[in-house]
Amino acid sequence: MGSDIVAEEIAKAAKAAFEKSQLLPAAVRIDALGKIKQQLEANKAEILVANKQDMEAAQVEVDAGRISNAMMKRLDLGKGDKWTSMLKGVQDVADLPDPTGVVSYASQLDDDLELYRVSCPIGVLLVIFEARPEVVVNIAALAIKSGNAAILKGGKESNHTTHLLAKAISQGLAQTSLPSTYIQVIQTRAEVSALLDLDRYIDLVIPRGGNSLVKAIQNSTRIPVMGHADGLCHVYLDESADHQKAVRVVVDSKTNYPSACNAAETLIVHSSLLDSVWQEVAQALLAADVHLLCDSHTLSALASLPSVPERFSSHVHSSTESSYSIEHLDLTISVIALPSLHSAIQFINSHSSHHTDSIITESERAASAFCRGVDSAGTFVNASTRFADGFRYGFGTEVGISTGRIHARGPVGLEGLVIYKYIMRSKAERGHIVGEFGVGEGKKSFKHAAIATTSVPF
Repeated sequence: MGSDIVAEEIAKAAKAAFEKSQLLPAAVRIDALGKIKQQLEANKAEILVANKQDMEAAQVEVDAGRISNAMMKRLDLGKGDKWTSMLKGVQDVADLPDPTGVVSYASQLDDDLELYRVSCPIGVLLVIFEARPEVVVNIAALAIKSGNAAILKGGKESNHTTHLLAKAISQGLAQTSLPSTYIQVIQTRAEVSALLDLDRYIDLVIPRGGNSLVKAIQNSTRIPVMGHADGLCHVYLDESADHQKAVRVVVDSKTNYPSACNAAETLIVHSSLLDSVWQEVAQALLAADVHLLCDSHTLSALASLPSVPERFSSHVHSSTESSYSIEHLDLTISVIALPSLHSAIQFINSHSSHHTDSIITESERAASAFCRGVDSAGTFVNASTRFADGFRYGFGTEVGISTGRIHARGPVGLEGLVIYKYIMRSKAERGHIVGEFGVGEGKKSFKHAAIATTSVPF
């Protein structure tokens, strides 16, 4: 059977599952998340063995130069608290308020004629991502809680892990009244290519990965696409920056998880700090094994120190113009000195990917100007760029980061996966018709009186 036919069957099944799910109570979705969490816990050992297989295969690819070390690190589901955080994310999503059925506008148009704007699911999501296998669980949880069906495609590097995670999700769904095709996982690029043509069935595409993946998806479909292509995040040291805050925030932004899309890739230093705060920050970065790509001003400031910093010769290099357009995804950061807050804002807006940028400052005026002037999904004051995350924002988890200008921006949680519909109800004995309203004799005027409610009363 050809991939086009298979893809259409998958998409049709997803649409049918979505439509059936709309007639089920919200409690079913919460129950499904609990069952999925139980299945993941029960299959943890087997899943981590599969993840080890993927890691070993990825190491071969890294050694051959076919994938980056940063991508391989994203595969590791057993690292640190990744597994625990994944399961906690499922429970956190289950505990969040239902984002559907919420009334954001209610009006009485006439006696016994009411209008409600009510949140509802988007429909069928196609989510394509690279490497990180836990994304399967993150997105499945968000899709289920928000009432959306989903088709998921992970990177081939995580095939073994993804297969078993998908199996656990299916086992959990099988214990509920949700259709088994509510969450589906596909394996091949051919299936993805075919699905991207099926705008009759798929309502939104969410790519999570590098620039090449996102651009390829955006250029290959008529279906709306939500996501971001790069994570070029900046930290700016304002002239009033506190040296301790600067060191802590810059080092954390760069080193906490260097391959994440919210890690800092460029450091901007106010020119007045070259012989003070910058030198402290630079030595802290070098001590953390970070390579510095410096412009002439920041490089000269380090070279003029009474004693040459440790790792100076091996870790400090001259930057080029292209250094400030690179998503390093490792322990490397580009550095530039600029003379003013205004020039820093201009630099960020012309070089960043509009993801997340932070200012270190003691000036309320500078903080306000930065947050208003920088055109990014997240603008922070004296805080690490690594906070840009759905879990840390309290969303339970996230389906991805949106840097566009559609209905959702920044970390996309439950609220970003719902849209709205208008529900009108006439309780009049003969119903309501438009012909009764207007200007002139015998015509009625609209009341447009606000109704105080957050839910539809039927």
